Amino acid sequence: MQILKKASLAVVTLLLVSINAFALPTGNSIPGGIAVIDLKTNTQPLSVSFKNKKVLVAKNKGQWYAVVGLPLATRPGQHQISVKRKTGISNISFQVQDKNYATQHLTIKNKRKVNPTEEDLQRIARERTKIRKAFRTFTPTPSVELAFMLPVDGRFSSPFGLRRYFNGQARKPHSGLDIAAPEGTPIASPAGGRVIETGDFFFNGNTVFLDHGQGLITMFCHLSEILVKKGTTVDRGQTIGKVGMTGRVTGPHLHWSVSLNDARVEPLWFLPAKYQ
Repeated sequence: MQILKKASLAVVTLLLVSINAFALPTGNSIPGGIAVIDLKTNTQPLSVSFKNKKVLVAKNKGQWYAVVGLPLATRPGQHQISVKRKTGISNISFQVQDKNYATQHLTIKNKRKVNPTEEDLQRIARERTKIRKAFRTFTPTPSVELAFMLPVDGRFSSPFGLRRYFNGQARKPHSGLDIAAPEGTPIASPAGGRVIETGDFFFNGNTVFLDHGQGLITMFCHLSEILVKKGTTVDRGQTIGKVGMTGRVTGPHLHWSVSLNDARVEPLWFLPAKYQ
């Protein structure tokens, strides 16, 4: 009887985890945030788009929502999504609030990682094509796991959105979350997905891209080892690599990016409330 109770409890716990994994992420309509927009219908739309890019849609408590990634360059003010239904196309307006991100100055010992050579620039251009293709992947799926687990335990060393300066030179804002951890620490997939790209990149070092469906892509950089292969499917919690310090780094850490409709967004919105 005791064994049956334990088994039943395990099933209930697994069911709750499964249900919670498909809950909507925290909405925060700011540059680099997520707009969670009620589509005011219990019927799934044919498609939703924002700035001509397909947007993830999810069902919650019988209603359909658009989960829109807002690029860091998004201007505050009124914006619109386009909703395609069998009856036609309509627009829904929403507001984006302003957000001021902090500034970070870093010193990089390897000068080429700040001012690449001509040969480096050619390599970077080739790699940028692969990165762009990965982030623009949109795989239609009936549902998407939206509540992530933390991919690695560690200190949040550099938050998302920082306005960065390398050796005193301005660079693009920080498009992910850095988690400092000892070299060799296992990195877990935050949700189920498919490996759509891997490789050793000039700035990112050893990198893995995961496709979770409907334009939700995660990227993991600076790995010491990659433990998955392109084209394979991974489960939530499966080890995909190990923390390292490859690419442009000042120490061992994981750079974790989350992308929605090809917009890099704050990863914390997909994690449990205690991390936000």
